[in-house]
Amino acid sequence: MARKRRGIFGLWFRLAFWLMGLGTAWLTATTFVETELPAPVQFSLKQGSGLRSVARQLQNAGVLDSALRFELLARAWGLENRIQAGNYEITGAVSPYGLLQKVTSGEHRQDKITIVEGWNFSQLKAAIDAHPALRHELAQLNEQEISARLGLQYAVPEGLFFPDTYYFVSGASDISVLQRANRMMQNQLDALWAARAENLPLENSYQALILASIVEKETGQAGERTMIASVFVNRLRIGMKLQTDPTVIYGLGAGFDGDLRKRDLLTDTPYNTYTRTGLPPTPIAMPGLAALNAAMHPAVSRALYFVARGDGSSKFSESLAEHEHAVTKYQRNGNR
Repeated sequence: MARKRRGIFGLWFRLAFWLMGLGTAWLTATTFVETELPAPVQFSLKQGSGLRSVARQLQNAGVLDSALRFELLARAWGLENRIQAGNYEITGAVSPYGLLQKVTSGEHRQDKITIVEGWNFSQLKAAIDAHPALRHELAQLNEQEISARLGLQYAVPEGLFFPDTYYFVSGASDISVLQRANRMMQNQLDALWAARAENLPLENSYQALILASIVEKETGQAGERTMIASVFVNRLRIGMKLQTDPTVIYGLGAGFDGDLRKRDLLTDTPYNTYTRTGLPPTPIAMPGLAALNAAMHPAVSRALYFVARGDGSSKFSESLAEHEHAVTKYQRNGNR
């Protein structure tokens, strides 16, 4: 009886070994067989997707004829836990092994969002909220709640994010993108503040950021940034009001209809630099690197005024009389 049981066990062992060998041969034979795709195929793998879910997604996308084979292949190569989320595009011919290598090596097409120089936080928030590839965790929060959630140093998030293009995988949190942009801004601020010009009328790097945001909004031509900064620095030194329209417009918020009126310049708000001396309480936009550098390395001049010529450039003046002459020439008479 024992001999009979041993014989049956041996038969089952040989059968299992034969089936395992047959399965291995089948898997090996089909691993490198390429399928020609008639057109490029795009698909997205979400963050946290398991191997079985991914295999089904790939089969549904038309790049696999067998989800089971792909799952077995991933396990056989020990890659079942290395699949990366992201947006992928497959063109031409693809084999199951080639597809496995692609989705585990990070060859995905990343999404991106660009923070534009001169945007205010409302514009940035709208772009973040509208991006379809981001996971939205901040959409229902106000500015103070967002600052707290991001761990920002200031209660108002205005100006604290560096303008640049940020890449991320599909499904990434809006929090992670904004935190990266904030770290980039802080790194730039720290480096520029440490190397700033001497005797600036600024107490800290945050005041430099505020000034840079004004320079960003006031500059018509890139080459004039340091002169624009010089005018405001000169005014700060002597306690003269900055009298800059962009701060007034920012203070009006949603109430601004595109037409800045005299009554707006006379209505006091924390951002009205016609009624208050010094810098406004926060930045009014997100300045780029050039504006940050100009704020901390302004041109050496005695200019206290500037007026737009109408061609994008500005006329700088040292005295009020000279400035009024320039205003008459370039604006009141309509000469362009």
